[in-house]
Order: sequence, then structure tokens, then C-alpha cells
Amino acid sequence: MSTSPTGEIYRIDWLPGTDILHGTCHCGREHTAKDPVEMWEWMLAHPQGHQPQGKTS
Repeated sequence: MSTSPTGEIYRIDWLPGTDILHGTCHCGREHTAKDPVEMWEWMLAHPQGHQPQGKTS
């Protein structure tokens, strides 16, 4: 788990028995990826690439 300078919490969990990472952004959106760089890019691009939960694009 990581906290940004603004106090936002980003969480990445490894799913045991797989090569999959499961990330949860501070906005509540979730994402899975095999590549750790892809996961961090997705999280740190907020709000680009994903919208906060409850909103539709």
C-alpha cells in the first residue's frame, strides 16, 4: 500500500498462485494487470484512464 503526498491511498495486492496484480485506486476503482509498471501507470494517471466509481463516461 502506498500513500501519495495528498494522502490518497493506492493499494496493490498480488493474487497468490497467479502472476496477476490487483490494484485499488484511492477513488475505489479496481484494475488487474500482470505487469507492475502497467499497474502503477494506471493508478498514477488518475483521473485519466479511469473514472471514480459511480460515474459513467
